[in-house]
Amino acid sequence: MTNLTEFLGIAAERAGDRPALIYRDEPVSHAELAAASRRVARGLANLGVGQGDRVALWMPNAPAYLAAFFACARLGAIATAVNTRYRAIEVGDIVGRSGAKVLFCWPGFKGIDFAGILADVDPAQLSGLQHLVIYGEDDAAVTLPDIPGVKSVAYADLDGAAEMTEEHADAAAGCAIFTTSGTTKAPKFVLHPQSSIADHALEIADRFGWRDDGVTILQPMPFCGVFGLTLIMGALASGRTSVVMPFFDTAEAVRLMHDYSVTHTAGSDDMYNMMLGATDDPVPFPKFRYGIFGSFNAALDDIAERADARGMTLVGVYGMSEVQALYSHWDPEAPLSQRRMGGGLLTSPAAAIRVRDPESGKLLGVGEPGELEARGPSQMMEYFLNPEATAETITEDGYIRTGDLAELTPEGGFIFLSRMGDVLRLGGFLVAPAEIEARVLDHPSVSDVQVVGATVAGRNRAVAFVLSDDAAAFDEDAVIAFCAEGLARYKVPARVVVLDAFPTTQSANGIKIQKAKLRAMADALDGNG
Repeated sequence: MTNLTEFLGIAAERAGDRPALIYRDEPVSHAELAAASRRVARGLANLGVGQGDRVALWMPNAPAYLAAFFACARLGAIATAVNTRYRAIEVGDIVGRSGAKVLFCWPGFKGIDFAGILADVDPAQLSGLQHLVIYGEDDAAVTLPDIPGVKSVAYADLDGAAEMTEEHADAAAGCAIFTTSGTTKAPKFVLHPQSSIADHALEIADRFGWRDDGVTILQPMPFCGVFGLTLIMGALASGRTSVVMPFFDTAEAVRLMHDYSVTHTAGSDDMYNMMLGATDDPVPFPKFRYGIFGSFNAALDDIAERADARGMTLVGVYGMSEVQALYSHWDPEAPLSQRRMGGGLLTSPAAAIRVRDPESGKLLGVGEPGELEARGPSQMMEYFLNPEATAETITEDGYIRTGDLAELTPEGGFIFLSRMGDVLRLGGFLVAPAEIEARVLDHPSVSDVQVVGATVAGRNRAVAFVLSDDAAAFDEDAVIAFCAEGLARYKVPARVVVLDAFPTTQSANGIKIQKAKLRAMADALDGNG
């Protein structure tokens, strides 16, 4: 088990004279990052932060984010991630329920009104907050609200402190809180120990080929999310250089890919689609080896194929806050038909998976869909301050009930099919919405689709919500008939409803469609119930 201070030492030894980061075209060495973390740790200690205290990081990607994260680990404190896109209700909930003593923020970043957001937070939720740490990269004046009992401190003051020589990092101590992305309930706080973050990153560096010569990794995903933090930690563990983006911008990403001969990156299907669309070059990124991608948009189901055709190998993976991102991945040399899917082979040799029938409780074999259960060195300690949820999620023998529908593969991996909450039971069978969505999307009048379940005439039926380029001329009956030609009868949607847009919510990994709202809309359709 490795603590995060030891991890930094391992990363620096592997790196040699290579920079840890390139940020705004300036290199940052491992020694500079470690020294900054020691200074910020001393600065936080001077503010009264100690073992077990929570420090909320409401910042975009920057070396300062990592310095603060590792500073917390040196103190034995817990870094609590807050998405920069969050607003008053979300920020207040996280700061208040976590009991954060310190909140880092970057006022004015991308024009975000941090001051206005904080002013709108319920004062009761900020009652435990003692210090607001203000970060910035320009000389613009910043006006922040007067929060009773909260003192504002410049990040530069923390970074100007003497380096801390004492060490309180502990492999078994909690170090990072991620929030789950629930849309109908308050998010749970997923608490990881230092060892799960550090050891998972070290295994990623070895298993993903990131320690090979010439590797450079683009970092576009927010560090406040498990995808982004896992990616940067794995890259640091590799000893190779990361090119850090404060936020994803297509033109800038393309420039960085070329200027720094980027070989690897990770992101959503939307990100790769935008990058490919920004250039007409048949092979736009000749130095690229492979990219990790998450599939969030049914309309971009062909992104792996289109990327392959232009020299960009994409690899499907699996992850969640409870077991971290990159828990599994497909071999980049695997056939496109396999690596275009979520899931894969387990990153850690010490990890294990199984699939269980959600109704009978029976363990299932290869090719039988059921709920995925996972364990391994990358898994969480607990849901912070929520023992009931922890007990519901972690089995007696230590597996995480993921809430995901999956099926095992013969080679010891698995295929992710969908969230269990999205799974449809139709005609007595479990059906992944993606199967129906793929058929609906093949109809020329449909540009995007989401499928949910509803009770129609007393039976469980699929309902498709679609976007169309010509909504006025859309023919619902024609699409249903088209589905009937290619799907089993029980899978054919009872309704196909055109929307102007899908209901969405913002997560650390991008925009997510709110399936719960779509299910409520499906239940409310005339003739249902």
